[in-house]
Amino acid sequence: MTVEHVEFLVEEPSMEAALRVLLPRVLSPVSFAIYPSQCKHELLKRLPERLRGYASWLPNSWRIVVLLDRDDDNCVRLRTRVDLMAEEAGLRVRKDASRRWQVVNRLAIEELEAWYFGDWQAVRAAYARVPESTPRKKRFRNPDAIRGGTWEALEQVLRRAGYFRAGLRKIEAARTIAEHMDLDRNSSSSFRAFGAVLREITGTRR
Repeated sequence: MTVEHVEFLVEEPSMEAALRVLLPRVLSPVSFAIYPSQCKHELLKRLPERLRGYASWLPNSWRIVVLLDRDDDNCVRLRTRVDLMAEEAGLRVRKDASRRWQVVNRLAIEELEAWYFGDWQAVRAAYARVPESTPRKKRFRNPDAIRGGTWEALEQVLRRAGYFRAGLRKIEAARTIAEHMDLDRNSSSSFRAFGAVLREITGTRR
């Protein structure tokens, strides 16, 4: 079954901003819609009802991607919780690529900004004064294991380079960096897992 459309449920406007720039290059000709919440708590609170609504009419050629920041949650527990919501709504959850799934849940670990650290070339294309050597520093070698908050870390690096002196404007940064992001070079494991789902949807291979 060829996928014709994907619904993305995301927890915040900055993720929506990044995806609106990135997805047209990756998903075409598959169409998509993005529905942001204001925070993770709001998305999780409303998700069971929304999924039940989808279950009543979702076409066979449509897919749903739920995208959350892990933050301080246990990765396995959070994924299990969201998978259970979808199953209780009567939707088929992606367990592996062999099933004809309707819903897949993916995490940005620990936050969206970890994906930027995973593609530092994109950050430097957007903000040329940031140091090229940043990903080689011990704190940043594993984008999914940056301690102390990835958006705070990104803000610190950008401010030291002379950007966002008054504080990181997350939506602006999302749009600007996503314009240069490459699905194939990101070192973030959580981004690669997300990218693999996008490739599965479009039927492409790396």
